[in-house]
Amino acid sequence: MRRAATAVAIGCGIAGAAAFLVAAYFAREVVVPKRQRREGLEIRRVVHGADETLMVELPASAWTTAPGRYSIWFSNGTGHACIGEIVSTDASAGTVTRLVERVDSGDLQNAKTGIWSGYVYPTPEPLGLPFSDVQIPVENGLAPAWKFTPTQASGDSSTWAIHIHGLGGSKAGALRGVPVANRLGYTSLVVSLRNDRDAPASKDARYHLGQSEWDDVEAAVSYAVGQGARQIVLFGWSLGASIALQLAASSEFRDLISRLVLNAPVIDWSSTLMANARSSLLPGWGARLGLQMLGSSGTRWITGLDAPLSFHTLDFLARADELSVPILVIHNEGDRSTPFAISREFVTRRPELATLLTFPSAEHTQEWNSDPDGWDAAVENWLRNGPPWTAAVTL
Repeated sequence: MRRAATAVAIGCGIAGAAAFLVAAYFAREVVVPKRQRREGLEIRRVVHGADETLMVELPASAWTTAPGRYSIWFSNGTGHACIGEIVSTDASAGTVTRLVERVDSGDLQNAKTGIWSGYVYPTPEPLGLPFSDVQIPVENGLAPAWKFTPTQASGDSSTWAIHIHGLGGSKAGALRGVPVANRLGYTSLVVSLRNDRDAPASKDARYHLGQSEWDDVEAAVSYAVGQGARQIVLFGWSLGASIALQLAASSEFRDLISRLVLNAPVIDWSSTLMANARSSLLPGWGARLGLQMLGSSGTRWITGLDAPLSFHTLDFLARADELSVPILVIHNEGDRSTPFAISREFVTRRPELATLLTFPSAEHTQEWNSDPDGWDAAVENWLRNGPPWTAAVTL
């Protein structure tokens, strides 16, 4: 009996230690910035067509056979190519051949592996729009941003669009929204956030899921107001959407925010992280314990956070009633990273303000990529004709 009790105690101890390690791993994966991504996409070959167009042959997958425009990063992130329409498929070989629209950098013809991405524009230059580099004063220094001056003479450049990228990304990911803003005559500001590769790090060098990052975007809004902005439209991608919601609810400039365009938005971080855990086959109990670690000041030695995360503050499904600005939610039903059901429920709770727009997509935040022209037209139409914005009146 004593041996059995000892064995049970040892087993419980091992199980408890395993649970702790799983939770700690999950918690750190959420907040520790990742600097490198594995180039796991095989580039079979690159060939010239009869008309000298460039084409790339890739293994067929849900990603590489999706319609639309995408990109491939290669050579450890130094090479980039914009990938267009499908030219042909070979079911027996399991391959797809697609048009190469542009090679922005690097030698694609000698690349063997890469990363499939929605970042069609790695820099502003391929957009062909006038822009300048600006620096936004933030807590720990200066955060670089791209400012686009509208080319439409009939537009109102006092309306500024602030474009906010997603978690672990870069400001290049938010360039996809700039052409629409330009057609409407908006001045665009594409911003960087703390712990980006080119922006100042936070003191703890950890992601805070928008809880502190929104201060950097608030600084960008303040910059825009100082430059003459009288109305602000926020374009948010994934985490950027969560930040946009924080600004609409809490910013000192919230009365100037007239529209939110939220693409694959993170509306409730706890539900989103649990969905990510499930898609990664992580035990639910481990993910729940990891969330507790992220929200506790007593486990900061594990997470490295200088302050615990408040998942209530980061839950705009629960805070939906705090919002008073028209919101366009763009999402795809197959998103395994950010649950579509939360977007649908959010719009259901505020139908007088929020509109849901769906696009087919094989990956998170690639709604634009699946149908660039359709996305642009739909967003432009909503910004022109959507629910009215009532500006605050200052007496």
